Amino acid sequence: MKYRRLGKTELQIPVISCGGMRFQQSWKGDDPVSDESQKNLEACIRRAFEVGIYHFETARGYGTSELQLGRILPQLPRNEIIVQTKIGPESDLQKFVATFEKSMSLLGVKYLDLLAFHGVNNEKSIENTRRCLDTALQWKKEGRIRFLGFSTHAPINIILETIRLGVFDYVNLHWYYIFQDNWPAIEEAHRRDMGVFIISPNDKGGLLYKESEKFARLTAPLHPMVFNDLFCLSRPEVHTLSCGAARPQDFDLHVVAANRLDKVNEILPPIERRLDEEMQRVLGREWMETWQVGLPEWHETPNQINVPVVLRIRNLALAFDMIEYAKMRYNMLGSGDHWFPGQKAENLEQVDLTDCLKRSPHAQRIPALLAETHELLVGEQRKRLQQEA
Repeated sequence: MKYRRLGKTELQIPVISCGGMRFQQSWKGDDPVSDESQKNLEACIRRAFEVGIYHFETARGYGTSELQLGRILPQLPRNEIIVQTKIGPESDLQKFVATFEKSMSLLGVKYLDLLAFHGVNNEKSIENTRRCLDTALQWKKEGRIRFLGFSTHAPINIILETIRLGVFDYVNLHWYYIFQDNWPAIEEAHRRDMGVFIISPNDKGGLLYKESEKFARLTAPLHPMVFNDLFCLSRPEVHTLSCGAARPQDFDLHVVAANRLDKVNEILPPIERRLDEEMQRVLGREWMETWQVGLPEWHETPNQINVPVVLRIRNLALAFDMIEYAKMRYNMLGSGDHWFPGQKAENLEQVDLTDCLKRSPHAQRIPALLAETHELLVGEQRKRLQQEA
């Protein structure tokens, strides 16, 4: 395993972290835990520790994850592990405090190395973060938490606004090969010497554990997950990636990636060129260079259609045959709340997109592309995993 300094925290963090979102038994926190589920989780933790991964990251919103982790963490040397959880900011400070105390009790720790405000995704959540900030900073003074950060699925302007509050030690955010829009936030975090933790590179990063055959051919000889890990970690501004393990062997490919970091400048360029060239071949160079220009935000569009997301999903489905991934993401529109806002491109015959698309060089084409995408991908409404519990 390789390690990097997590910004001003000065923590030496493994470049692959153990994310606790997929190995828990249930998204319902009060469900009884079976022996089988607990044994699997503990096997994941022990395997992670065995390969040099000692950063364990979870959240109050991850169902039984904290409870189950709390049964194994006391068996590990506390001074050799990094424990992180996340709790949502609240308008009610007492609710925020109660949630924090619940997390501490379930994890069975006297202090957290890293605490993040979870889901700082819009102006309301920034406002709630401000309400809770003094309390969190007091916990930091008392030593109940060592470092304070935030986790976000927000658009870039919200992430930058939160970083510029100037109080956070690190940030958890999305950035990987198929979604690079948040790079300015990573640069801003780097300027402030903040730690940068990339979330969901395997799932939101393209459902890479169920990779499309075409994408796998294009990233060969690397497995898509190894390619994506190396793509992210080739930037020194990125410190660690989450591996949301469901089984002990899920770490294996990420260990391969960590062990190839020294060769990244030789390995990556030809694969990146091949991927970029395929997108241009399938979708056209002009489209790939200009498709995002002048697009409206979801809240600026009739029926709140999330035009940028729909077109991005279309690009990936057509260029890389990421149909399963595209369907998963597309059918989450309409039920993702502030985690994945906006609506699908349906009932287009009832809306006039002329005004909201007037700044796009592709204004005439886009309504037809939206309709095609809807026809290709629409299916049963999907919810976030927490909502499906």
